[in-house]
Amino acid sequence: MWEEKNNYYKQGDVKMKRWKKILISIVVICVVIVGAGFGYAFYQLSKMSTTKISKTNSDLGISSTATESNDITNIALFGVDRRHKTDASRSDSMIVLSIDQKHKKIKMSSLMRDIYVPIDGHGSTKMNAAYAYGGPQLAIKTINENFNLNIKDYVTVDFFDLQKLIDAIGGVPINVESDEVALINKYMSETAGLEKQSITKVTGSGVQNLSGMQAVAYSRIRYTTGDDFKRTERQRTVLTGMFTKVQSLGASQFPSVVSKLLPLTETSMSSINLMKLGTKVMGSNITTMDQTRFPVDGYWTDKMINGQDCLVIDMIAATNQLHKYIYDDIKPVSK
Repeated sequence: MWEEKNNYYKQGDVKMKRWKKILISIVVICVVIVGAGFGYAFYQLSKMSTTKISKTNSDLGISSTATESNDITNIALFGVDRRHKTDASRSDSMIVLSIDQKHKKIKMSSLMRDIYVPIDGHGSTKMNAAYAYGGPQLAIKTINENFNLNIKDYVTVDFFDLQKLIDAIGGVPINVESDEVALINKYMSETAGLEKQSITKVTGSGVQNLSGMQAVAYSRIRYTTGDDFKRTERQRTVLTGMFTKVQSLGASQFPSVVSKLLPLTETSMSSINLMKLGTKVMGSNITTMDQTRFPVDGYWTDKMINGQDCLVIDMIAATNQLHKYIYDDIKPVSK
């Protein structure tokens, strides 16, 4: 089974233009613009929804043994499947975004949502439940405590806003497989019913430009060969498609698109800190984006616990592999 699932996971690098190097959400938030003045960039960043969370080590589960590096900044990216902003929701997607100045890379480490872990105050259950129990702060704490990381900030996008984000950049190019067509249309019909919208059905397989609704439906598919592992791959495929699309924008289009993207995201970072982060990225000559997934095949088992299908993983191995990837730029390999 590990080999089968691994066949559906493809790692890749995406080259980014020098003036588009800060990526801080599940979709892509580019905030440093060539030729843009500080005042304009600061104004655009002020449109983001900022949510304050505690930054103390104890509240965020950062231990005294957590690795610290001045060259690497880790941010949690959450994608949530909620109908309203106030709804309690599990994090459907969890990614550790690492801005690595040492190796000149931005890295995405996808964490499988069904990993069975202890969550402070709630016993052991699937990791994605932390967001529903205690919002982004508890979700960050759960990641830090289980993987010994030092994350202090996050960005969240819900799937309805992701749809708007994709539409704002003119859709994303996706290679749709034949067994995905009907499922994309099914998920779109569900969304359209909630949003009272009409849908444009996907009529065939192959590479095509998907609209926001189509791309979100694609990213939600899990009932095909490869199940949830394939689904996380689809999510990364959508992200990669968005990165590529943003790269293709001309300098004249970019400010307008950023203006549309930023209000659709939620973050714990202030505009000033985002500007500092953007300046850091620009000064590091980062040109590469890389991605991988945890747990690695061969280091997990599928187990039914309390009526839930969970991933029981080798946490020691997974933590070691994640740290080597983030801090030493060594990609994990399957058994």
